Amino acid sequence: MSMKEVMKDIMAQAAEKKIVPVVKLDRASDAKPLADALIEGGLPVAEVTFRTDAAEESIRQMAKIPGMLVGAGTVTNLDQAQRAIDAGASFIVTPGFSPKVTEFAADHKMPIFPGVSTPTELMMALEFELPVVKFFPAEQYGGLATIKALAGPFPSIQFMPTGGINAKNILDYLSFKKIIACGGSWMVKDTYINEGNFAEIVKLTREAVELVK
Repeated sequence: MSMKEVMKDIMAQAAEKKIVPVVKLDRASDAKPLADALIEGGLPVAEVTFRTDAAEESIRQMAKIPGMLVGAGTVTNLDQAQRAIDAGASFIVTPGFSPKVTEFAADHKMPIFPGVSTPTELMMALEFELPVVKFFPAEQYGGLATIKALAGPFPSIQFMPTGGINAKNILDYLSFKKIIACGGSWMVKDTYINEGNFAEIVKLTREAVELVK
């Protein structure tokens, strides 16, 4: 099975939702209430980043919730990739391009959105026949203008930009046909999660869903 086939279903789900909330959880006990808030807000998907010790258990808990699509983000090595799979993640996202992690994902038929920001990394993605990449950090690397420039020489690749994307600029990104969805954290800020302010997460998630309809 090619990576194009491996990625087909997850790409369709991302394209339908248009936003992938990027989540940092300090406590695994917040995983279920956060998932419930995202579901209530109409966006039942999360990229749980491996930036904290709570990531693996949080993914495990969220993956058990019916209708919730959960992936592992900020995966930087093979150990984290294996733990993400074991925890039940449906996809992996890396901040940069790691041939080892990408090959591992391909061997395990695991959808992966590797981080890229240069033509060189896009050529590496092509070697793995990847149909989509994460463009990161999007705003800091020139945003939509850079994505459009990169899309020219790489017509077969689509993008999921992440980094600096919010309610003010997401529609600009989504207006470009090569962008299937955007990663964003404005509706799932650490402060809301740590304060237990899940009502605000529901509100902002609903607003985000309405915005991109």
